[in-house]
Amino acid sequence: MLEIDHRVIGPDQPAFLIAEVAQAHDGSLGMAHAYIDAAAAAGVDAIKFQTHIAAAESTLDEPFRVKFSQQDKTRFAYWQRMEFSCEQWQGLKYHAQDKGLIFLSSPFSLAAIELLEKIGVSAWKVGSGETVSGDILPALIATGKPIIASTGMSSFAEMDVLVDVLAGQKIPFSLLQCTSKYPVNLSEVGLEVLQKIRKRYNCSVGLSDHSGSPFPALAAMAQGAEIIEAHIVFDKQMYGPDTLASLCIEDFKLLADARDAFHTMKTYPVDKDGMAKSMEDMRCTFGKSLAVTRNLHKHELLTEEVLTAKKPGTGISLEKKEAILGKRVKKDVLMNTLLNPDDIEGYN
Repeated sequence: MLEIDHRVIGPDQPAFLIAEVAQAHDGSLGMAHAYIDAAAAAGVDAIKFQTHIAAAESTLDEPFRVKFSQQDKTRFAYWQRMEFSCEQWQGLKYHAQDKGLIFLSSPFSLAAIELLEKIGVSAWKVGSGETVSGDILPALIATGKPIIASTGMSSFAEMDVLVDVLAGQKIPFSLLQCTSKYPVNLSEVGLEVLQKIRKRYNCSVGLSDHSGSPFPALAAMAQGAEIIEAHIVFDKQMYGPDTLASLCIEDFKLLADARDAFHTMKTYPVDKDGMAKSMEDMRCTFGKSLAVTRNLHKHELLTEEVLTAKKPGTGISLEKKEAILGKRVKKDVLMNTLLNPDDIEGYN
């Protein structure tokens, strides 16, 4: 179980829903603030950014996603364009808090950790690459703050080491199943891994999804995932490296509604026997009673051929059929009415 800014995250709580902005703001501070407003309106619990400081984390040799941009000649230049000042990050954090959101940002360098410590983040979200990189984690652990770690590049052996370190340092933590592809195919989401992580480590478990579809998050919540993280974008036509792996605002509204609905259903288990007892009136409405297949005249014999079952269940029950077979009707009986005890000779 985790607690971040007085928000408890655990098996008896609604899933903690994180909207990951990452670089969807494309270096625009105004766009970053707009995402905070949109995420809050969608009903998420937390907004998450990525804090990149080009000089502290990258080189001109970095090959990842260089050619996606017509604007940036190198990945280093792209990271530079994504940078905000400490004061600007502080403004984003204050805005998120004003909107009732928990502010998170993944650091990608020791300098980024120092910056985020200055503005007062209350927990750390560690990206899959940093979970296995070795330099970021010790610095994060040293702060004593809760850690949410994605495992998109980790083997179970590497996760064993990570959990041993976190548990040994008494750091509250959660592990997120993740597959580091952008977008990831539904066949590679790995929902079954959620239960494996929970059983192996007895810890808080969640899903960090890059599919661009709401289905994995919905399925994970239905399986009891305590944290859901997905990228957010205003529109799938927008420019950006993570657009195809992101969810739109309406998708997040759906996830927020599902989060609340799943929690309600889980919080109020149904007493099946008690429920059945309370359904007596409904059983009468939808149940069936003995009726006749055609109009009967007074003194006609009740046989298998003339008896049938029809709604509602307020008349003679089907269980009494054997008791009336061979008896005669006292009066004319219409086929579109239920057979009543007073219609039958010698029936009590």
